[in-house]
Amino acid sequence: MARLDNAGDVLLAGPAVRAVAAAADSVTMLAGPHGRVAAELLPGVDEVVTWCAPWIDPAPPAVTPEHLGELKTKILAGGFDKALIFTSFHQSALPLALVLRECGVPWIGAISEDYPGSLLDLRHRVDGDPPEAERALSLAQAAGFALPPGDAGGLGVRRPLPDVSHLVGEPGYVVVHPAASVPARQWPAGHNAEAVRMLAESGYRVVVTGGPGEAALTAGVAGTHALDLTGRTDFAELAAVLAGARVLVAPNTGPAHLAAAVGTPVVSLFAPVVPAQRWAPHGVPVVLLGDQDAPCRDTRARQCPVPGHPCLTGVPPEDVCQAVEKLGGAA
Repeated sequence: MARLDNAGDVLLAGPAVRAVAAAADSVTMLAGPHGRVAAELLPGVDEVVTWCAPWIDPAPPAVTPEHLGELKTKILAGGFDKALIFTSFHQSALPLALVLRECGVPWIGAISEDYPGSLLDLRHRVDGDPPEAERALSLAQAAGFALPPGDAGGLGVRRPLPDVSHLVGEPGYVVVHPAASVPARQWPAGHNAEAVRMLAESGYRVVVTGGPGEAALTAGVAGTHALDLTGRTDFAELAAVLAGARVLVAPNTGPAHLAAAVGTPVVSLFAPVVPAQRWAPHGVPVVLLGDQDAPCRDTRARQCPVPGHPCLTGVPPEDVCQAVEKLGGAA
């Protein structure tokens, strides 16, 4: 199975992975460098192979014989008899299908609007505009794989998760994750900081999370009102932190999907550069904030194309605090 982009995208393939794993002898996940940590947490995955796809990664490596040869070596070593390629609606499965076919993989399935010729044995098409997790699951089902009895198709991670009580104390806090992989999806830092202050003054324990490169942002957001865990957790520990939270406040970013995978409600500050119907946190209670009809709608912009970033700037911190109370109860 292959999902070659970010951690959140890999988590959304989780239900499809479990469907395949219920019938397959073993499952290997081909993941990109940004998605490996999520692939390692997926129930049903026996092995993770990492490779950076030049047609998917936002900072793509050059297409060279050496780089493609690295992938071919990994595929040939696996001796795979079937492959499912998971992609987003704007990505093509065909470059990877070509490499897999060249390496002798006998059966390949993918969602593809483009004519695949002999590259695919299963060319699956999806009607309508389903959530991304359901879209991926439909491919597995079309390939003959079904979720096991009792599996409702939500996101999930391997259990048990690490003990993070030494970092956060007892469960029951609110997590604020201000960063996203692209600026167009972020709520303004000042709004985040004000929401943290208001939540803390209302009696909530607030924890701020982020990656090592986001320390300046999160320090300003946390201020003196919140515990800043930026750079202090790996992905599994972040999952455990989120599992202990009442609510996560976050933009459209991987940790929002990780929260959904551990069953934590999400206040989703969602910029409409991609459709919320597809990409909002799946399978948990969600309050969606942000102007979904803003001019940036469906542009897939990485930098906001509208002066002032109105789709999210227009969301006041008071609305976030009210959403936290709605999903997580009063402090």
